[in-house]
Amino acid sequence: MERYPVTDPAVLAARLPSDFRLGVATAAYQVEGGVSEGGRGPSIWDTFSHTPGRVWNADTGDTACDHYHRWESDLDLMAELGVDSYRLSIAWPRIQPGGSGPVNRAGVDFYRRLLTGLRERDIEPVVTLYHWDLPQELEDAGGWPARETAYRFAEYAGIAARELGDLVGSWLTLNEPWVVAFLGYAAGVHAPGRTEPAAALAAAHHLNLAHGLGADAIRGELGEAARVAVTLNHHAVRAHDPERAEDVEAARRVDAVGNRIWTGPMLRGFYDEDLLEDTAEITDWSFVRDGDTQAAQVPIESLGINYYTPTIVRGIAPGEAPSSSGGHGEGVASPWVGVSGVDFVEPEGERTEMGWLVEPSALTGMLRRLGEENPGLPLVITENGAAYADEVVEGEGDEGRSRHVPDRDRTSYLSGHLGAVADAIDAGVDVRAYFAWSLLDNFEWAFGYQRRFGIVAVDFETQERIVKDSALWFREVLAAHQVRRHRSP
Repeated sequence: MERYPVTDPAVLAARLPSDFRLGVATAAYQVEGGVSEGGRGPSIWDTFSHTPGRVWNADTGDTACDHYHRWESDLDLMAELGVDSYRLSIAWPRIQPGGSGPVNRAGVDFYRRLLTGLRERDIEPVVTLYHWDLPQELEDAGGWPARETAYRFAEYAGIAARELGDLVGSWLTLNEPWVVAFLGYAAGVHAPGRTEPAAALAAAHHLNLAHGLGADAIRGELGEAARVAVTLNHHAVRAHDPERAEDVEAARRVDAVGNRIWTGPMLRGFYDEDLLEDTAEITDWSFVRDGDTQAAQVPIESLGINYYTPTIVRGIAPGEAPSSSGGHGEGVASPWVGVSGVDFVEPEGERTEMGWLVEPSALTGMLRRLGEENPGLPLVITENGAAYADEVVEGEGDEGRSRHVPDRDRTSYLSGHLGAVADAIDAGVDVRAYFAWSLLDNFEWAFGYQRRFGIVAVDFETQERIVKDSALWFREVLAAHQVRRHRSP
């Protein structure tokens, strides 16, 4: 018996507001390929994936889903599914190959064709400016720990707005800056692969600054009405035992460096004192200049949230060994800079192939907390999905397909979490949209092509797209919701 039964699409669609947006998401390096075509320069993920031992099976994003050449048929597929919106990212090194200087016209033209194609299919483009593919030249000059990178990002954001703003529905400045700073510069398991805790904190600050400067640059080109937001992988943190003081303290420490390091500057204009105290032995925060945190606090149309699994912690005594590696592998440097005496608990329960606990109610709880803490700020689920070991079945399936993927687990996951969003809306939280991650199986960063999140399978030998059963279920939700949208006065 399924722990999370699949909800009837019509029933689920009826629980969502008529103006709610339902879409799918991808990221440039994970799907595009064509890394040396059209004037694109190298990114840190090109370098990282070509470094032996960094990515499973030595996989790279050189070809990925070949979306660079197959974008028209991929857009047709989205139209067939009936999605309202498509969240994509722009590859910075396609626009500015070295991260600064002249605009690469071929790169701009590619995105103009792509965005025009979305508009022609009545799909609203939601564009992420930075989904981890920093131009390698900027990393060579110091990367995100260097202040100059924030200024270069603002220049790039202004160019993107000027060249593409007439086609873009809304903008997201950054995707998951926590991953960029702490998996890239502290744990070293993501590009650029550095293990420097102080540099990770500097990177975090400059990402905050880049968000503010980038938003200002977009509005400088398009006017104050431009729709600008940001996406955080906000951690749904909770104490293993809320009655145990040590566990409550552990949750506070993780919340500080996992969540409030972003929401402090971006939403309130300052860093919380407990965060500064927790990290004082690592850095003196001298890279923060007067006015920086205020510059990071710019108006945003919504707060994007990527959610996959909860984070459950307990406090451990000095000298006590933790029961887990915090989800990042044995022998890997910790991404949790400034967090000591904390054990990341892995309770029993249904898990995805990533080993992540499936708990939709944690998403509801996180949304309710964010809604209470930030009244008047709309929320958007910019990513939610699951990796499972799919099997492509040969022979006739639904709708006469010769090859299909009966991914009941993923359908259950999406159903449970979209239902959790509806629960939050029922509780009064202003949630505006939901994007399933991902449209396509793709290059899953350090896991290469081993982990598959797509609602559409990709045969990476032939580049054939195979619509999974989860996509067919999602299509029914979309269709039922469209009926509701059109009937709404």
